[in-house]
Amino acid sequence: MRDIDETDRRILRTLQENADQSLDALSEAVGLSRNACWRRIKALEEAGVIEKRVALVNPEKAGLPLTVFMLIRTNRHDAEWLEKFRRATRTMPEILGAYRMTGDLDYLVRARVADVAGYDALYRRLIEKVEMSDVSASFVMEELKHTTALPL
Repeated sequence: MRDIDETDRRILRTLQENADQSLDALSEAVGLSRNACWRRIKALEEAGVIEKRVALVNPEKAGLPLTVFMLIRTNRHDAEWLEKFRRATRTMPEILGAYRMTGDLDYLVRARVADVAGYDALYRRLIEKVEMSDVSASFVMEELKHTTALPL
């Protein structure tokens, strides 16, 4: 793991805002020569700091306006159940994130669906694949903040 210095942080902050900009524009924005900027980006990629570059799609315009958080409890806490749950969540494209939690809640799942019927279909497919003791859902009424940028 390489140390990230302030120049790397400037590059990362700028790329998080717009990874599609030209190398010349990026170099100018962070105050480096084109070659020095390119070498740093390649080093950040090789170190795994930059995992990949993606396009952010507007969920409403893509027909997936409803965010749902599924709160899941299970009576099973063994490796076999966890692997089954992991496989199930990874194969369902509506599920954007799945997290093993501390406290009263065992797992939290974040998904995007078209509507409540879309959530119901997701729920039914999930419970067919994995046994759970309790599943409840909370639907997002208003998104107050959403970002993919890390605070660097």
